[in-house]
Amino acid sequence: MGLGFLDADGVLAGAVQVPSPNCDERPEHSLVTLLVVHNISLPPGEFGGDAILRLFTNSLDPAAHPYYEALRDLDVSAHFLIRRDGELIQFVPCAKRAWHAGPSSWQGRERCNDFAVGVELEGCDDQAYADQQYPRLAELAAALRGRYPIVDFVGHADVAPGRKTDPGSAFDWGHFRALLARFA
Repeated sequence: MGLGFLDADGVLAGAVQVPSPNCDERPEHSLVTLLVVHNISLPPGEFGGDAILRLFTNSLDPAAHPYYEALRDLDVSAHFLIRRDGELIQFVPCAKRAWHAGPSSWQGRERCNDFAVGVELEGCDDQAYADQQYPRLAELAAALRGRYPIVDFVGHADVAPGRKTDPGSAFDWGHFRALLARFA
């Protein structure tokens, strides 16, 4: 697969760059120590198209689908999206804070966006993820770990229990961790 170089700003060569305005500066002296795995499909349960890109760039037309009306005033983003075919898209440089975890905490530390990188997988909780997504996620996680002192890889449900369920029961953590170990 061969991901490119992750520069000092956290921009990954080899990823398609689609800049999102939904980000800001991380707090001073905040180290990236966490990777949060999410899932997204728009409309829910449907894959492909440009709706995810439009959501993260504030250009989603609420009239394009009945579900989109609920997203009208939502300003969200992630650092990365991994499509079903393994395509990697970057929305926010890792040195900046993407708006992905919302109210959250990990190991007693609040506001996970301050110290996490958010990776969206095109998918949903109860449908198998595509085979191409796991090695791409492992490769990305290894590249990020090479630049940042990431110690934990968790799901959105782990940092926002009771509020979020992704990446859901369909995500194979064992498979992901086995692939990631190959990069150690």
